[in-house]
Amino acid sequence: MHDLESENFMLLYKTIDGPVYNDGDLFFLLEEDWDELLNTENFYDYLFECQGREAAEPQNPLAPIGTQEVWACGVTYLKSRSARMEEAESAGGGDFYDRVYDADRPEIFFKAPHYRVKGPGEEVRIRADSGWDVPEPEFTLVVNKNAEIIGYTIGNDMSSRSIEGENPLYLPQAKSYDGSCAIGPAIHILAEPASKDIEISIIIARSGNEVFSGSTKLDQMKRELQELVDFLYRELSFPNGAYVMTGTGIVPENDFTLQSGDIISISIDGVGTLTNTVQ
Repeated sequence: MHDLESENFMLLYKTIDGPVYNDGDLFFLLEEDWDELLNTENFYDYLFECQGREAAEPQNPLAPIGTQEVWACGVTYLKSRSARMEEAESAGGGDFYDRVYDADRPEIFFKAPHYRVKGPGEEVRIRADSGWDVPEPEFTLVVNKNAEIIGYTIGNDMSSRSIEGENPLYLPQAKSYDGSCAIGPAIHILAEPASKDIEISIIIARSGNEVFSGSTKLDQMKRELQELVDFLYRELSFPNGAYVMTGTGIVPENDFTLQSGDIISISIDGVGTLTNTVQ
């Protein structure tokens, strides 16, 4: 992994003026279409060599997504398996999560079309018909049309634990709704596979006070990153690529639920911090 001190460190932002990339020192504005840019052959080398117009550091970046869909994976961490089993036990579905954790086939589900994805500083939501809600901080892969992982960003998979726990078949309602997905602030472009030492952390603040925090590392994930992508692409085509949330290893205690006005800050090494307020 290229860290912030590497001369080859590269971040890609989406702005109202167009794509902006940072080579670790300077920022450059590109003229390319976002979808075409992400699917450029030898993407890292292309960005490293291309000549853009020098620009200022983006102050209000948009969600770094074009027309791609966001998909998500579940029960990829032991902590997530335990939490899902507790939720679904009363509904008779606890065994489902135990079995999928150990199965060859991972759990993969549709999260959001591009137009429902929120960016840095935008509001996320909790469902009005849910009584137990949490954010799920997730290492999110950026994948091109050829199933190649070209980078990663921060993802917030907003989830209703009460709805999913009532019945595992309610998963789409618990996971996919207006304001349930946020990504950003940038994409870390990869020249080599992501390091498993990458740390993922979250802080939730309420009325100026920290009410929850937690962290984990990518090496706690049971699945390999390319494994998740390969399963998603088995029988699906993505002409402009896709974004893949890889699951969460940070789960608040059962007595915690989000409230309107909470501020969620998720940080991942090599990207920065994604901050959203709960509507």
